[in-house]
Amino acid sequence: MLRVTLLGTGAAGGVPLYGCECAACQRAREHTAFERKPCSAMVEWGKGSARQRLLIDAGLMDLHDRFPAGTYHGFLLTHFHVDHIQGLFHLRWGNPSPIPVWCPDDEQGCADLLKHPGCLRFLPEMNHGDVVNINGLRVTPLQLNHSRPTVGYLLEYGPKGIAYLTDTDGLPAQTLDFLASLNQLDALILDCSFPPEHEGSNHGNVEAASQVYEKLQPKELIITHIGHELDCWLMENDIPDWMEIGREGMEV
Repeated sequence: MLRVTLLGTGAAGGVPLYGCECAACQRAREHTAFERKPCSAMVEWGKGSARQRLLIDAGLMDLHDRFPAGTYHGFLLTHFHVDHIQGLFHLRWGNPSPIPVWCPDDEQGCADLLKHPGCLRFLPEMNHGDVVNINGLRVTPLQLNHSRPTVGYLLEYGPKGIAYLTDTDGLPAQTLDFLASLNQLDALILDCSFPPEHEGSNHGNVEAASQVYEKLQPKELIITHIGHELDCWLMENDIPDWMEIGREGMEV
């Protein structure tokens, strides 16, 4: 069994966006099912008592309540922007066994997190294409297009393969070529923050996501890191047949 559960699907400002009165933000205030929290996910693999769990990114501020010490093996970080790591600032001062944090090599880190990691054990060994085996889960970091050193992850367990690729504006050629060389992906979870024609933001739009789909033809393509502008566009337009809209709690 390989399963990815989306814990958060929002862009940095989330939905509803502070002070915004657009239709998407008003809907999210009225119906919590449409809220979008910091983009993150949970990976589970194995069966029964041998089931394992990792968390992808740590932007949620209630991780200490959701996941008690010992209920997950560690973190896979995509990069060190605040909305993807802010939950670690609270966790680091706890006293559990050391928590592994696999991450791209970025000496800048975020604030003093690398200098004072507390119970976190940072493992900056996630380089493009270098496979890491984590208790039977094959994890392959894949280079992404972003303003900081950033990787997505190909997750493989048995015959199943799921790619989780956020934050990125489209995909670099080396990542596209790598994924195209594989058997068909069971699922691709992809950054799609903006409506069509929005450019220059270090994040993808609907057109960029469509191009990735045409190239890779995954069995499923689920968009994440969704901003309120895209939610408004999705409320007003037909959803493309190839696209599934990520929501908090969605299991892939």
